[in-house]
Amino acid sequence: MKKINLAILGAGGIAGQMAATAAKMKEVKLYAIGSRDLSRAKDFAEKYKVKKAYGSYDELVKDEKIDLIYIASPHSEHYEHAKLCLNHGRAVLCEKAFTVNAKQAEELVSLAKEKNVLLAEALWPRYMPFLKTIKEVLNSGIIGEPKLLTANLGYLISHVERLWSPELAGGALLDLGVYPINFAAMIFGTAIKRIDSSCVKFASGVDQQNSITFTYEDGRMAILSSTTVSQTDRKGIIYGTKGYVVVENINNFEKLSVYDTNYKKIAAHKRKKQISGYEYEVAACIKALEAGKIECKQMPHSEIVRIMSIMDEIRGQWGLKYPFED
Repeated sequence: MKKINLAILGAGGIAGQMAATAAKMKEVKLYAIGSRDLSRAKDFAEKYKVKKAYGSYDELVKDEKIDLIYIASPHSEHYEHAKLCLNHGRAVLCEKAFTVNAKQAEELVSLAKEKNVLLAEALWPRYMPFLKTIKEVLNSGIIGEPKLLTANLGYLISHVERLWSPELAGGALLDLGVYPINFAAMIFGTAIKRIDSSCVKFASGVDQQNSITFTYEDGRMAILSSTTVSQTDRKGIIYGTKGYVVVENINNFEKLSVYDTNYKKIAAHKRKKQISGYEYEVAACIKALEAGKIECKQMPHSEIVRIMSIMDEIRGQWGLKYPFED
C-alpha cells in the first residue's frame, strides 16, 4: 500500500491529536507541519517525528509532495487557509466548524470544483463506523418510530481565548454546537420546518451557551444544546413509540443502550477499538483521493453548506455577527 503524505497546517492542541493518530496509521506518512513560527514547527516535528517543518503556510502549500493537508487553525482562519491550499492544488481536510458562514463555505466548494481538488470537513462522527450501528438499531424498529431527539455537548472551556473572542469566531455554537446539530442531521435528516433558539452571551458578544430546537416537517423534534461553562453528559437520546436509545458521547461515539417503555435495558452495543477516532476521516479522504473525488460521501459539500446555513440562521436569531463578516 502506497502511503499518502499528510501535512498539518497549524501546530496547536488538535493538530497534535491528529499527528498522534496519523503516526499509528499504516497508510499515512506524517510528512510536514506548517506554523507561522518556525521554532514551533520544529518542536512539533521533533515531538511527532514529522519529516519537514515550515515556518509559514505559504511555504507549506508549495511542497508538491504533499497529498493532503489537515487544517487545524482557528475557525476565523479556515476560509483563507483552505483557499490557500486549494489554489496550490492541495487536497484539504478542514477542521470544524468548516468556515464561519455559509457564504465562505460555498466559495470554497466552488473553488474545489474549479481546481478539481478534494475538499472535506473533519466532522469526525460523520465518518465513524459506529454511526452505521446507530442507524441499524433505529431501522430495526426496536424503539418503534423515532419522534424526539435530544443532544448536548459542553465543556468547562470558557477561559480559552478562541471561545470568547469575536475576532476568532468564538462561541459555543461553532465550536461545540456543531456536534449536536450534526447528530440531529445524521439521525433525523434535512427536512427542518422551523428553528427556534436562544443563547446567553459573553461580555464580548459571542454565545456562552445556547439552546436550539428543530421542528421537522413530519412533526419530529430535536432539542439541542451546547455550553462552554458546564460539563455535560454529551449524550444523544432518540425517543420512539416503543422505547428509546441512549448514545454515549455524540462527540466520539462510545456505546449505545436500548430501553423499552418500562425503562428496562433490552440491548447494548459498544464501538470497536480505535486509535482516537480521527483516523476514519483521514481514511475517507484517502479513499476519495484514490477514486479521484473532490468530496467525501460521508460529509458531501451540499451537507457542509447546509449545516453552515443552519448556524447562520441561528446566529441571525441572536443578532450575532463577527467583526470581519460582510
